[in-house]
Amino acid sequence: MNRYLHFAVALLFTLFAYWQLNDPDSLAWIAIYLSIAVVAGLAAFGRLWRPLIYAALAATGIWLVFLIPDFIDWMRMGMPTITGSMKAEAPHIELTREFLGLAICVFTLLAYLRSARPSPRPVN
Repeated sequence: MNRYLHFAVALLFTLFAYWQLNDPDSLAWIAIYLSIAVVAGLAAFGRLWRPLIYAALAATGIWLVFLIPDFIDWMRMGMPTITGSMKAEAPHIELTREFLGLAICVFTLLAYLRSARPSPRPVN
């Protein structure tokens, strides 16, 4: 990938983290978003660190799995709008938005994992 694209991804996820500052569960979101920003920043310099990608992917994936039932409930409700306002008036709005945000994180991390080269094995 292009170095500038990695910088753009890093900036985008840093902004995502910033916009979470007023959220009640901001610490978890900031940690997830900043870990992806760090992965993208490292990628810009050709230094992907697979353990960080695996750790962020595990945390994000586990959280995503817990939200699957809420996402399915939203789909069963006929997928009512979740974009009416920034304030979540109903629980399904917040939970569906969180699910979709985590899905974006998972796909981004998977893309970086795919582009990460395996560590060279020592030659004996």
